[in-house]
Amino acid sequence: MAKKNNQKAKLLVLYRLLLKKGDEEHPISTPELIQALDREGIPAERKSIYTDMETLKDFGLDVQLRKGKNGGWFIGQRDFELPELKLLVDAVQSSRFISRKKSEALIRKLSALTSEYQAKQLCRQVYVDRRVKTDNESVYYAIDRLHAAIAAARAVTFQYFDYNARREKVFRREGKRYLVSPYGLIWSDENYYLVGWEHGGASLRHYRVDRMTGLVMTGLPREGDESCRGFDLAEYGQKHFHMFSGREGKLRLRCESRFVNVMLDRFGQEAMLIPDGEDHFVLTVDGVVSPQFYGWLFGLGEGVRLTAPDWAVAEYRGMLEKAMGEKEQ
Repeated sequence: MAKKNNQKAKLLVLYRLLLKKGDEEHPISTPELIQALDREGIPAERKSIYTDMETLKDFGLDVQLRKGKNGGWFIGQRDFELPELKLLVDAVQSSRFISRKKSEALIRKLSALTSEYQAKQLCRQVYVDRRVKTDNESVYYAIDRLHAAIAAARAVTFQYFDYNARREKVFRREGKRYLVSPYGLIWSDENYYLVGWEHGGASLRHYRVDRMTGLVMTGLPREGDESCRGFDLAEYGQKHFHMFSGREGKLRLRCESRFVNVMLDRFGQEAMLIPDGEDHFVLTVDGVVSPQFYGWLFGLGEGVRLTAPDWAVAEYRGMLEKAMGEKEQ
């Protein structure tokens, strides 16, 4: 009776063997398969192996046979090719919002999607300059809950905190819970942000997910004003430089031609660049002006000038004059 039960598992055992040990560089010979089956208490003949492989092919598994010396059976095309898995592993390992512990768990799961030989190539270290991993394990699950709330059009509630110099959590509003209608998630500068409408507020705001705690999806329907109905997540992310809040306006920049790539990287390939003489172009974009924007602008040097709106030009000039005045003192 035991052998009969094991025979029922024959295809499953072959399926597992091929997935774990059979790739193009490491084909499994028919005798090796028969020996592996025998160790599982499953007797098999050479002819039956060919029949089983045809069954697995019909099931959708890309089973290949290489004939000749050092030949054997292996999986051809998998759901994920090795270069794709390497790319995913690199993304997980270099992502700041994924904790080190969760990164290791995800990489182990990704490694299970290829043969054990190719999986060894995925166990590598990716160096990212000054990479700091979050220690907030709840971020991984908070993102999933936020996606669920967005799909269900339900409000969420959470506490929001900052860190003090002793690396202790200091809750904003003395720990009072925020009630927010979520509209989208943005991954910017290695952090996840929730874009949402706070109940009782007057505009869309964004919140760092790793600074949330006690996140709960409520049964309350999502709220918002007219601006939320036509909400464009990509447009919102592009306007808010490094996700800092500020005053919104139509910004006009006059740039030397050498800054074309810089502007396209910052504002997207669809940004309209209008030639202005032989060596310059003008870029006009909707943006949110913040001290971080001015800092980015200053870093580009004299090759980029802010020419509009007037209030932003005056504000930028005032910041520069104040900085110079403090330095002279």
